[in-house]
Amino acid sequence: MVDISLIKTHMDVISSDLKSVGKVDQLEGADRIKLTKQSAPDGQHHHFIPLSWVDRIDQHVHLNKSGADVTSHWQHGRQ
Repeated sequence: MVDISLIKTHMDVISSDLKSVGKVDQLEGADRIKLTKQSAPDGQHHHFIPLSWVDRIDQHVHLNKSGADVTSHWQHGRQ
C-alpha cells in the first residue's frame, strides 16, 4: 500500500510509460488526486485521478497506467 501522506503539492505525476500527465494540486477527498489547471492540456480545467492508480511515490507520483489510459479515463473538473 502506498503512503499517500508523501504526496505533496506540485509533484509531477508520471504514467507507467514515463509521460508527465500533470502536477498535483491537492488530494481531493480520500480517494483522488486533483491535478493543477496549468498542467492540463487545455490549461483551463482540473483533472482528477484515483489514488488506486498510484504505483509508488518518490520525488514524483508514479502511476500504474499508461499516459493514454490516464488521459482517456481521468475525470474532468469544471472549477
